[in-house]
Amino acid sequence: MTPLILGLSGPILTDEERAFFADVAPAGYILFRRNVTDRAQLRALTDSLRTLSGRDDVPILIDQEGGRVARMQPPEWPAFPPGARFDALYDVAPMSAIEAMRANATALGLMLREVGVNVDCLPLLDVRQPGAHDIIGDRALGTEPLRVAALGRATIEGLRAGGVVGVVKHVPGHGRATADSHLELPVVDAPAEELETDLAPFVRLKGAPMAMTAHVVYTAWDADDCASLSAKVIGDIIRGRIGFDGLLMSDDLGMKALKGDFGERAAGVIAAGCDVALHCSGDMAEMIACADAVPGITAEARIRLDRAMATIAEAATVEPFEALIAKRDAFLALI
Repeated sequence: MTPLILGLSGPILTDEERAFFADVAPAGYILFRRNVTDRAQLRALTDSLRTLSGRDDVPILIDQEGGRVARMQPPEWPAFPPGARFDALYDVAPMSAIEAMRANATALGLMLREVGVNVDCLPLLDVRQPGAHDIIGDRALGTEPLRVAALGRATIEGLRAGGVVGVVKHVPGHGRATADSHLELPVVDAPAEELETDLAPFVRLKGAPMAMTAHVVYTAWDADDCASLSAKVIGDIIRGRIGFDGLLMSDDLGMKALKGDFGERAAGVIAAGCDVALHCSGDMAEMIACADAVPGITAEARIRLDRAMATIAEAATVEPFEALIAKRDAFLALI
């Protein structure tokens, strides 16, 4: 197995992709809007990925947050609210906000599981800070760490109840970055004492099954490399200070925060301590470069991967999708 999570080019697997994926055996796959048309198509695509991999539990990821980040969209699928809606409800009724989030996430899980998607890149645990870039913005669960952690925990629990693994992101925190890492490398100069605010939700949810790193430089910890490429940040902060021992994936290797060719990027994040590298574009030449540059997945990373996927082996019996949406909306109507 190769320590890569890879994208694909369109709504069906091409012959070239089938041959390549069969050869490199990626750890998992990630889907985007270009891969999604309707329920029947998406279920057929995810079934083909499971058949090709020979693994019923092969991770098939998607970014289905709600709000402006949603790969599965109306009219085929309902729209879900962004994190800021639950943050606003928390101001009025904290327990209602937590229950609304749990219902929302369970409904998301049911919707994804129906089409064979078993990992959602959610929740964001980024603590939003004044003056930060709006790339996080209304995706955030708040400006107060305990609130972010409470809503984040409800998200993970809800997704699991619906049969889907959650991914906490963007560790160790993207909430104070003043640049969009899709476009450039953010540099955070806050002292280590202030960064404790950013770490707090991740510490509280250190038992999450999966996490995604931030392509952000934190000068207090490592002035040279962003978290995804920093053995110091991954070893001392993510694995050490936070205590996270789940599957750690990089953010997308295609983001402009990173420099160098794709082989260098993939090898760099694995060498720094990420269990798997995430490559999203589906560009075949880039994927080949990544696969050629990385070793096989480590035994430790494989254990973490299997452990994460085992958390949804027996999804809980939950209310029907429509009832969960109605419960969420009744709570959100309080604001």
